[in-house]
This record gives sequence, structure tokens and C-alpha cells, in this order.
Amino acid sequence: MLGGCSVDLFEAIMRRRSVRTFTSETVPDEVVDTIVDAARWAPSAGNCQARDFIVVKNPRVKKELSEAALNQSFIEAASVTIVVCANDRRSAHKYGRRGRDLYCLLDAAAATQNLLLAVHALSLGACWIGAFDDNRVREALSLPPWLKPVAIIPIGYTDEKPLTPQRLPLKDFIHIDHYVRKLV
Repeated sequence: MLGGCSVDLFEAIMRRRSVRTFTSETVPDEVVDTIVDAARWAPSAGNCQARDFIVVKNPRVKKELSEAALNQSFIEAASVTIVVCANDRRSAHKYGRRGRDLYCLLDAAAATQNLLLAVHALSLGACWIGAFDDNRVREALSLPPWLKPVAIIPIGYTDEKPLTPQRLPLKDFIHIDHYVRKLV
């Protein structure tokens, strides 16, 4: 694991942005390992750790992922792409249908957030892509039936400085003791 990375957590949460432009500089393997290790440490239901990470460097496979993701060509330009998959076998073993249908997806999503925060902390750029044809991703990566692709994350060095997106006010999200319908 790489040391010396010190980023305030709340700053990382609020400043992390989706990045879609990358330089041609290669992200070193040890940096990729650090990113995946951060994702590995995400919380998981029953500590089943129901997620797997496919690290893609091959240009042909990145092209296939780009095409599967509605032709989002910036995937091809990234130094590396990590596909986060839910492993429904790991959580179904302990939690049955709910583990297979929900908990493994939550595990993969939590890992994806850790991964994105690690990328930001390491001064790299990334984008969480969820719009893709599952079957084409499965085929491109030769995934077994128990792995569900959840996120495609292209990662690389970037000069892009994305704008801060608007957020709804906090009061629109908070409900005390029970849900109160709010007109939006």
C-alpha cells in the first residue's frame, strides 16, 4: 500500500468529481493495487465481501467495454478501467435470496465509493459508469453467471477540473421519525 496520502475525508467526499478526459500517462500497477485495496476494505453485509474487481488494461477489452457502455469512448482513453462486480454466491451462501438480489449489490456499491475516493486521494480522475449492456460486459470480461457487473470505472491522470454539480438542499432529504412527503 502506498503511504503518504493524506486527504481530509469530508473534503474528498465534497470535491470528488466524475472525470471523463484522461492523459496518455500510465497509472502504475502499485497505484492500481492501492485503489483496489481501498475498495476491498469497504463494508459488506455479514463481511461476505461479495464483490470482485476486474482490472482492464488491454485496449481491445476497453474498446468492448466502451461499446457496451453506450459508446462512452473515454473508457478507451483511460489508463486502466476497473469493473466492479457483485458476487452473488458469496452473499447468497449466508443470506439466501436477499443476499443474492440485494446485499451483493450493496457490497459492490460500497466498494465502488471507496474506490472513487481512493482515486481522488491519489490525484487521479475517474467516472462511475452504470449505463451499460450487462450481457456485453459479461461477454467482454468472460464473467461467470454469479458475477454481476455493477460499475465500470475508467481511471487515469487528467487535467480536467469539472464544475461542482448542484445538490438539493439537505432539508429535502431528512425526515424525522417517519417519512413526510415533500413537494419538489
